Amino acid sequence: MTKKEAIAFHNQYKITAIARRIPQERIADAACALFAGGIRLLEITFDQSDPSNLTKTPAAIRAVKEAVGSGMLVGAGTVLTVEQAYAAADAGASFMLAPNTDPAVIRCANDLGLVTFPGAMTPTEIVAAYHAGADFVKVFPAGTLGTGYIKAVLGPVSHVPMTAVGGIDIDNMNEYLAAGMKGVGIGSNLVSRKLIESGNYEELTALALKYTSQLQF
Repeated sequence: MTKKEAIAFHNQYKITAIARRIPQERIADAACALFAGGIRLLEITFDQSDPSNLTKTPAAIRAVKEAVGSGMLVGAGTVLTVEQAYAAADAGASFMLAPNTDPAVIRCANDLGLVTFPGAMTPTEIVAAYHAGADFVKVFPAGTLGTGYIKAVLGPVSHVPMTAVGGIDIDNMNEYLAAGMKGVGIGSNLVSRKLIESGNYEELTALALKYTSQLQF
């Protein structure tokens, strides 16, 4: 899939499930369960506190891609360094997200063909991220800021494609999309570690179906 196609894929499916600190031996099964529930975008984060993150996260990306195939786009989250961007791309990631804006990481990810979602909060940060080459700007933490803030910011910078991450759940995701966000990233409210660690994949699929069936935009 080309980068242009991957961007269109994000615009179509809108919900990115965020897998954070999911046990390595369960990530593929969890991804399959989410896929069965209609999730087509999965972010697997780098755990910055784990010195083995440069090997573990790429291994998880490869495992998911092998298990699910091309029907789900798999990306890397919390990409803070150029090294992590290279590792993600080498594993087959299609996109990368970060909580911050680092122009060097954005340039590297763009050069590698990844769809880029650097994080920002203020209008100054959002525009700076876009000028640095972001395909989408991840507004974070969106749940804390609220949809009123989103609408106010989109007034003067409506040309910047943005996604909402942080505090998004089934009750407010459509509000953020209605406010003008191109997509939403949802972590533990969707990718439940409790369900995954207990092996309750049927319930995980059911939870994913609740989200995808209620998507209105």
